Amino acid sequence: MAKNVCVLGIESSCDETGVALVDMPVQGLPVLLAHALYSQIEMHQAYGGVVPELASRDHIRRVLPLTQQVLEEAGRTLADVDVVAFTRGPGLAGALLVGAGVACALGAALGKPVLGVHHLEGHLLSPFLSTDPPQFPFVALLVSGGHTQLMRVDGVGRYQILGETIDDAAGEAFDKSAKLLGLAYPGGQALSKLAEQGNPKAFKLPRPLLHSGDLDFSFAGLKTAVMVQVGKCAQAQGCAAQDLPPATLADLAASTQAAIVEVLVKKSLTALDQTGLERLVVAGGVGANRALREQLNAECARLATRVHYPELYLCTDNGAMIAMAAAMRLQSGQQTANENYAFDVKPRWPLDSIGV
Repeated sequence: MAKNVCVLGIESSCDETGVALVDMPVQGLPVLLAHALYSQIEMHQAYGGVVPELASRDHIRRVLPLTQQVLEEAGRTLADVDVVAFTRGPGLAGALLVGAGVACALGAALGKPVLGVHHLEGHLLSPFLSTDPPQFPFVALLVSGGHTQLMRVDGVGRYQILGETIDDAAGEAFDKSAKLLGLAYPGGQALSKLAEQGNPKAFKLPRPLLHSGDLDFSFAGLKTAVMVQVGKCAQAQGCAAQDLPPATLADLAASTQAAIVEVLVKKSLTALDQTGLERLVVAGGVGANRALREQLNAECARLATRVHYPELYLCTDNGAMIAMAAAMRLQSGQQTANENYAFDVKPRWPLDSIGV
């Protein structure tokens, strides 16, 4: 590669449409030139969850205007784009097809190659866009949507899964518990905000697999315990669950968050100890959680271990992480872009199977 390469990234795996432009130098880390994001949360709130068909239709409406917005902010044109990257999976099949179709159509029209990117690899590499980027190797705690995984990361495409969730992931535990507390979809952020007003020791909730001796996760039992506790509180106070006093709801939220965070922190520290590595990377939506960051920062400082996070605006799904992952794969020489514009998507796609 003799010159900088401009990578356009498109993310459409679920309920956010993200587009970004990244400049990939011959050496050094890629640079984010501009990005834009549209969230469908308001549209899906009326249904209490993501409606796949509505999500796909909205991606169709948003992706090209967002692309134009990004190009204008970066002071570039489509002619400046060298590679078009898109989320190939995992995610909702229809939503993925929108991004893949647009990316391949753009690539074909421009005569430029395209590259399908693993959504979770995008999250995993997103901290390299931060003001404090990590260095390989490191342990990664990936907490994104329905995924909770601990991995050893030795380089781009060199991932070893150390442990993963066997049922509900941490993000699902936040969202499902929030729904039990009567909080609006998506409830994870609302639960975290409510938890700031509560007592994390008010209710004794389980820490599933905390002492299992392995690095796997399980949060389905915690959700059940929250449901039982909500019922007990409602019975004790002679009211329906949705009518519980605000202070009780805040204590339930704080106790739930404390249980999830303790498991994530303890397992992460165990992974560092078992691998002998001294660097931790946290990525994905739950990585924005304030309590998780505070506890990890404190524990890593005590152990003289570095911990890295993506910027808060990059914790949610976004096009910047897709463009970044594509750029790092190309720069490392582990993958080449595709000039055959036939495409497929992978709604289910294990991260450790992507190869090089």
